[in-house]
Amino acid sequence: MRVLFSTYGSRGSVQPMAGLAVRVRELGAEVRVCAPPDEEFAELLAAVGVPVIPTGAPVRPLVTTVTPGSAAGLAQRAADLMAAQFEAVAAAAEGCDALVATGPLPVTAGARSVAEELGIRYVHASHQPVVLPSPYRRPPARRGRPLPPDVTDNRALWDLDAELANAMFGEMINGQRASIGLQPVDNVRDYAFTDRPWLATDPVLSPWQPTDLGVVQTGAWVLTDERPLPDGLVAFLEAGAPPVYVGLGSTPVSAPKDFARVAVEAIRAQGRRAVVSRGWAELALVDDQDDCFVVGEVNHQALFRRTAAVVHHGSGGTTTTVALAGVPQVVVPQGADHPYWAGRVVDLGIGAAHDGSVPTAESLSAALGTALTPETRARATAVAGTIRTDGATVAARLLLDAVGQG
Repeated sequence: MRVLFSTYGSRGSVQPMAGLAVRVRELGAEVRVCAPPDEEFAELLAAVGVPVIPTGAPVRPLVTTVTPGSAAGLAQRAADLMAAQFEAVAAAAEGCDALVATGPLPVTAGARSVAEELGIRYVHASHQPVVLPSPYRRPPARRGRPLPPDVTDNRALWDLDAELANAMFGEMINGQRASIGLQPVDNVRDYAFTDRPWLATDPVLSPWQPTDLGVVQTGAWVLTDERPLPDGLVAFLEAGAPPVYVGLGSTPVSAPKDFARVAVEAIRAQGRRAVVSRGWAELALVDDQDDCFVVGEVNHQALFRRTAAVVHHGSGGTTTTVALAGVPQVVVPQGADHPYWAGRVVDLGIGAAHDGSVPTAESLSAALGTALTPETRARATAVAGTIRTDGATVAARLLLDAVGQG
């Protein structure tokens, strides 16, 4: 049995797919992953022995140069992403029994079309719930297509979202489908999602309320990281009390030097040392004092367990990793699904959420003050024990059972 995984996005899209691919391989299937050609993703997949087919343009230059929320150049980027599915992904899917896809709509709509052409099983996967239609929340706004603020009926807004998706991508996907002899689709979003999408999030951190959509929540797809921490970082950790980690992952900010300065000042105001992660925002140390240490790509699973708290942007992957470590977190949401995860951290009592994306030293210090209380620490430890660690195994078995029955 052969399974192809297609993903496009930052590390939060690639790493969970790698986690699932490893589990599927352990159950006896042959696996391969189509992923962006960024060097860090190639290294991540090579480290776990999963073959990778570079697909599309590198993500990091795109993420770090496009103005947040801007629709400039969106049509061409979407067309290129979709074309990559019909070309590189279609070629890689030859001889496969299933195709699992995640990422932006041009990716998943294209991937399902490829699976349809080849007559193989297709699964849509989401690593956060906010894009899946639900009467319990508003849909996220699409770039350049804001939702009417005066409409409060969520069902009506999701219907409008489907119309916007058709307007943005309908002609594009149907042109590609026609080129391989497939009939047009009249609802791009729902076609890509299917009526039974998989939600790869933890049911405690991210409970899904049942809807008309047959969502299958598997638990988060965690890729176990066994890399040792760098010697210099270990020496820093052992030289004093547990520090506060601050990092923005794959999220850039408009003023990274200011963000790093504010974060370090806030951490120092709480009497703590700091570990600063460069990330795609290129955060850096603000001075040469010995209470701060800067890191690049490291094993977060190992590092977070040795911190007093973690300050981050609020992606699903980072939120889950911190929660599993059992330490408090402060979310400074920068966009996308970040406000959702910030809300979940507050609702669960495992940390604090900063109000807005641009903190001051005072506002971030106040949030840290909440996170660093013994009560928050105890709650974070308790919640860690309730989070599932078998999500990728659950999904792997579901996938292979479905293909075997198909």
